[in-house]
Amino acid sequence: MIYIKTLNIDIETYSDIDLLKTGVYRYVDSPNFEILMMAYSIDGQEEQIIDLSEEQIPNELHEAIYDPNVLKIAFNAQFERVCLDKHFFGESDPAQWHCTAVHASELGLPRSLKQCALFLRIEEQKDTAGTQLINYFSKPCKPTKANGMRTRNLPEHDPEKWELFKSYCIQDVVVEKAIANRLSVFPVKESEWEHYCLDQKINDYGVMVDAELAEGAISIMDTISAENMEKLKAITGLDNPNSPKQLKEWLLSKGHDFPTLGKDIVKAYIQQGVVIGDVAEALKLRLKLSNSSTKKYLMMENVRCKDGRLHGLVQFYGASRTGRWAGRLLQVQNLPRNKMNELDIARDMVKQQDIEGLDLIFGNVPDVLKQLIRTGLVAKDGHTFHVSDFNSIEARVLAWFAGEKWVLDVFRDHGKIYEATASQMFNVPLDQVDGELRQKGKVSTLALGYQGSVGALIAMGAIDMGLQEDELKPLVDGWRKANKKIVSFWYDVQRAAISAIENKGVIRMSKGLRFFHKKGFLFIQLPSGRRLSYARARLEEGDYGPKIVYEGQGDKVGFSTLDTYGGKLVENIVQATARDILAEAMQRLDQAGYNIVFHVHDEAVAEVPKNELTIEKMNEIMSVVPEWAEGLPLGAEGYETDYYKKD
Repeated sequence: MIYIKTLNIDIETYSDIDLLKTGVYRYVDSPNFEILMMAYSIDGQEEQIIDLSEEQIPNELHEAIYDPNVLKIAFNAQFERVCLDKHFFGESDPAQWHCTAVHASELGLPRSLKQCALFLRIEEQKDTAGTQLINYFSKPCKPTKANGMRTRNLPEHDPEKWELFKSYCIQDVVVEKAIANRLSVFPVKESEWEHYCLDQKINDYGVMVDAELAEGAISIMDTISAENMEKLKAITGLDNPNSPKQLKEWLLSKGHDFPTLGKDIVKAYIQQGVVIGDVAEALKLRLKLSNSSTKKYLMMENVRCKDGRLHGLVQFYGASRTGRWAGRLLQVQNLPRNKMNELDIARDMVKQQDIEGLDLIFGNVPDVLKQLIRTGLVAKDGHTFHVSDFNSIEARVLAWFAGEKWVLDVFRDHGKIYEATASQMFNVPLDQVDGELRQKGKVSTLALGYQGSVGALIAMGAIDMGLQEDELKPLVDGWRKANKKIVSFWYDVQRAAISAIENKGVIRMSKGLRFFHKKGFLFIQLPSGRRLSYARARLEEGDYGPKIVYEGQGDKVGFSTLDTYGGKLVENIVQATARDILAEAMQRLDQAGYNIVFHVHDEAVAEVPKNELTIEKMNEIMSVVPEWAEGLPLGAEGYETDYYKKD
């Protein structure tokens, strides 16, 4: 008998479903899915390859894949695990898997295998020919006379390429092992692997889609789009007014030179009266045609698996700076809010595809569809959603770190932080804070906690709320005067980070925060024991003294040199701590029988049997303060619903 401790795995697969557009669960749900080959390494030994066009995966490897005593390791391990489960009709325990991509993300490194290997400058590099080989063997091909009208390339169609493909698969295991070895000096905490395991369980479980609602919305959307396209053709006289080039030329003929037809610019031109008449009407129609939010119904349809559920909606450690989850596919973190009443009536009318009725009762049918997107996620029969959300968790955690006593007292008492902030800023009694002052307290609380100034207020929508630009700087000054300890915390954190990089020592702050620099990384250890990582962190000369720079994911594809400062580091610390609180709360919820289907920012959504568990109990579990966060006033509120919505 072979005793195996670790098994490094990489597989190559085929499916007629687009992996990038639908995710791995829908990808393997196709009847045409199959594993083409599997490369592996047992206990770090020489890599082997199994060509499934000629042989089967041996029984001993099959057993190892499902043996709880064997640790399976892969880069983006969810893919290998889900694909192998489909192949073997099995259900492997995610606790038996470690993901090297997660390990890389925790250290602030690229999540791509190729980019991670390049960043670490390891000798073993990913084979650059892989994309071409994957396109040839792993995806359907276009039928042509030259290829005999086939729709798929098999090994016999190009044996030489097939051998290269096998070498490519082996090389991926070589590179993954090299990366894992390099990262092993900074191991992932066991509690993080437990959170990863729960994340995989949540993604495996998935969430039900109201297929009838999605189909009705798509049909209505198609009808309205066709009507709007005909109207746009009639106004412009163009064959294809959806073409940016053709429409720009038409606009230019009308005396309007648009540099771009981006939504924000078009909206601004219409609202400011820059365009009028036919031009304004044409642009309004274009906006309706490009309503991207209603395309989420198409995503529901395309991603829905045979079990009627969407899987893989959240990605563990999707935000490497904080460790927060990222939304994938449907992007549940960015679903439009619903403000309308009578959701049940609107949902029924969409299912009946009653466009006239929707227009008569609600007006603006596209906006109705937009507001109903959330409600496309539903609890299965005999179950209900319990939705519980932390109250103002970032404001609470920030005040807790900084020791801003008056803010903590507010959360321990009445919890009216916006009113209390306005009271502090404008020196008026709490009971005399009117709606206007509350609005100023709200936007200041939301925008200014991380060293933001006037620009942060504008980005938070202060101007849209009716505030004047000359009011903004006094708001900044007033908020900072009322929150002196938070302001001090920004600068204390910045000094600690600079000192850790400069002196290579360990800098300790209150609440268990520790800053240290090791092997090129700046680490910030959080109260939970987890660490934030900034790769290749160093100091450069800035306009106001030493500037902290590091290598990380910016706004563009790939890694670049970024800089940071006290307020931004505080934002990372606070959001990461809020994430840790949510992660621990979800573990408790799972243990109590609440099946979490997805989560959004600081909100957990669970599908539970009706009349078995209560929302009050869920809120209570969410509000438990972790041992490492003594003194933090936590609170959660929630509601029950048959479909997801913004309560």
